[in-house]
Amino acid sequence: MPGKSHSVLQRIKEDKVEFVDLQIIDLIGKINHVTIPSYNITEESLTHGLPKLDGSSLRGFKEIYESDMVIMPDQSTYAMLPWQTSHGYRTARILSFVMEAGGEKHFKHDPRFIAYSAEAYLKEQWNGKSYWGPELEFFVFDKVEWNTNLNQRETSAFYKIYSSEAENPNQYSIRPKEGYYPAEPHDTLNLLRSEMSRVMHDNFYTEVEAHHHEVAGEGQCEINIKYDTLLSQADKLASLKYTVKNVAANAGKVATLMPKPVFGDNGSGLHVHVSLWRDQVNTFYDRNDKYAELSQTGRYFVGGLKEHSRSLAAIVAPTTNSYKRLVPGYEAPIFIAWSKGNRSANVRVPAYFNGKASEKRVEFRTPDPSCNQYLTFPAMLLAGLDGIKKKIEPGDPVDENIYKLTPEKRRAYGVKELPRNLIEAVDSLNSDNAYLKPLFDSALIDWIADYGKVQYSQVESRPAPHEFYLYFDL
Repeated sequence: MPGKSHSVLQRIKEDKVEFVDLQIIDLIGKINHVTIPSYNITEESLTHGLPKLDGSSLRGFKEIYESDMVIMPDQSTYAMLPWQTSHGYRTARILSFVMEAGGEKHFKHDPRFIAYSAEAYLKEQWNGKSYWGPELEFFVFDKVEWNTNLNQRETSAFYKIYSSEAENPNQYSIRPKEGYYPAEPHDTLNLLRSEMSRVMHDNFYTEVEAHHHEVAGEGQCEINIKYDTLLSQADKLASLKYTVKNVAANAGKVATLMPKPVFGDNGSGLHVHVSLWRDQVNTFYDRNDKYAELSQTGRYFVGGLKEHSRSLAAIVAPTTNSYKRLVPGYEAPIFIAWSKGNRSANVRVPAYFNGKASEKRVEFRTPDPSCNQYLTFPAMLLAGLDGIKKKIEPGDPVDENIYKLTPEKRRAYGVKELPRNLIEAVDSLNSDNAYLKPLFDSALIDWIADYGKVQYSQVESRPAPHEFYLYFDL
């Protein structure tokens, strides 16, 4: 909840701020903003909010007849925006909650409020807290062009990606699937990632654990940020996505969170690490467990993630493009299984260290960077808590390359498949959503499902360029 306004007003004065960006998150996870001259930011506005929002203009918020809403700044998220300040406009941002008209009641579908409520729910139901560690993968290209023009005079559909890393005329281009950890001069984006990391630390007060080039040879990157509690980490991930795009743009490049922009190479995931703590004790750790030092509580949490993986997919992999990533051959999970250290399973217990309680966590590998983390983290939490409540056993771990198992052996392990496309994920969400109800009401679940159906229909009904290659001369 927003704290006292005096410190923020003082910081605005000390930082010589000219403008304040009030930022809110819509249901698909995008940042939206309104910019207020700093002389209009007062103790009253910081405490009671600003009546500046037309809720009918944001996806999934309000109808036109009930559109007036209030923006309530969350003063703990104050940060300076370097890309605006460097152009001579000293600008601070404050992430905000969305309130109903009158400013007294939270809008229940505000993603930040859902994340806030998830923390309160965990404390109420379980007397604990959760820690989250996302690994953000993304692509940086020199330029991207596309067109889906449909009119009577011209019909065209194409996309073009320009990547100097893949098309470098010298000997230092990166071949497909050979982009993991290369040093310069092959890695042309190292300094760009370092600048992103510096902005996260200096401006958004976020500790970056590491950054590196990822597997794809067309500018795929990864930045990892240190674990934090649910809402705080969701905010930090929003800031990281925001930073990635702006730093790339200021360098004359373009960054994308699209999971699979390049055919024939790895797509981008958002591997999410989570652990549950109570009384400063990691409840996922059991030093006596010989397999993965994973406690029974941790196993039940894994059981919940597995049990609800197909319906979770509609939230954590929410685009049609997500399922072009979830295909065999590119290290992306397509099977529902758990293991330690096995990256072909969609639930993994990292095995980097033994005997370190602070390091024990569960990694969910189904999400991708197109998801809204303010919905993804709560949905994962609810699935895991459902596993703990119902004592859902995860079954036997699979310590083999699942991609290479025969169908018979996969059945013997009890391995199921993730949805093959967005419509399958939506169907799964429609049939399996009771576990989400503490935080996701029926109207929100219906919106997520309906929005997924619209996306699927728009993509599925349009001819793709490759279909001309396959079928034009039939």
